[in-house]
Amino acid sequence: MTIDFKGSQYPKNVILYAVFFYVRYAVSYRDLEEIMAERGVEVDHASLNRWVLKYAPLIAANVQARKRPTAVSWRMDETYIKVKGKWVYYYRAIDKFGKTLDFMLSEHRDEAAATAFFSRAIGNNGFPDRVVIDKRGANLAGLQNMNCLLILNGWFWLIEVLQVKYLNNIIQQDHRFIKKLTRLMKGFKSFISASATLDGIEVAHLIRKRQFETSGQSAFQQFATLAG
Repeated sequence: MTIDFKGSQYPKNVILYAVFFYVRYAVSYRDLEEIMAERGVEVDHASLNRWVLKYAPLIAANVQARKRPTAVSWRMDETYIKVKGKWVYYYRAIDKFGKTLDFMLSEHRDEAAATAFFSRAIGNNGFPDRVVIDKRGANLAGLQNMNCLLILNGWFWLIEVLQVKYLNNIIQQDHRFIKKLTRLMKGFKSFISASATLDGIEVAHLIRKRQFETSGQSAFQQFATLAG
């Protein structure tokens, strides 16, 4: 999907540079306003915030079609993100090699949220052969719902579910990059803001993991390419 920048007061590359810088380095919007001014671009912090909220999710939506193929052995876990002083839940999945599969922010941590996440991840990546999860019953129930769907559709194999803590260390480690940036941002004022910003952070993380065909492009050039 090509993102439409028509009607914007600023050139496409200026907007993309600002969004990329924010989600990759977790500066404050006021600091980013100063950074942009040093580069000859006068833009207020409120506009920078609007750019992230508008464009980061659109760029993230293009990720699935463009990332390199991933493995069919998954690691899934959820972590915590603070929004308006309260904890919400951030579902993530990577493959056994550490490549990002999918991510989803949720206000709830229950069977419905886990089912929604697995449905999204499978829709974007196809069915895995196996998934490693923690001991949480909600995540197990979510995968069992996916297996029920396979049975109802006449499939002869099911997703293997492994609840082995040490096998999930790889995703626990992978959370750290995301958590580091969100800590620097010192919380979010709204769920929408948190979700949009996390979308952008994940795109930057995918680029950092070299999950796209780069053809010698810089990190920012890859980010801009995802905008179409």
